Amino acid sequence: MIPLRRLSEQDRPRLKEFWTEQWGGPQMIVQGEIISCEHVEGFIYGDWEGLITYRVRDDVCEITSLDSLRPGRGFGTMMIERTVAEAKSRGCRRVSLITTNDNLHALGFYQRRGFELVAIHRAALERSRLLKPSIPLIGLNNIPLRDEIELEVTL
Repeated sequence: MIPLRRLSEQDRPRLKEFWTEQWGGPQMIVQGEIISCEHVEGFIYGDWEGLITYRVRDDVCEITSLDSLRPGRGFGTMMIERTVAEAKSRGCRRVSLITTNDNLHALGFYQRRGFELVAIHRAALERSRLLKPSIPLIGLNNIPLRDEIELEVTL
């Protein structure tokens, strides 16, 4: 039995804590838009060893976060596959996401799972910091955190 379950309303307080621990607050900023943890759907792996959140708008399923606290065990892949299946069942035509220019691991991870680069939003993090000042200037791999990179997979 796969320990993957749908995010429920009872999980919202823990989701807020989780996002704060992993992402520096209970909100994501994507292309200048504030996305609250109160307005996403998702799946939890096990006892919060993994989490994927998304929102469906029109015919697009947008992944807003993906975290695997035990990398290399397939949790992330499983959660992506479940989200893609959910998107298909809801009539979505594509699944999209945004990552940042410093997140080299994520760029490889998503491309290996069929996602394609579709846009680079240059200097997007400058605008995002106006809404969420806690976004650091230097990101992973000691790379200046500047751009949003959009990926998608067509269903």
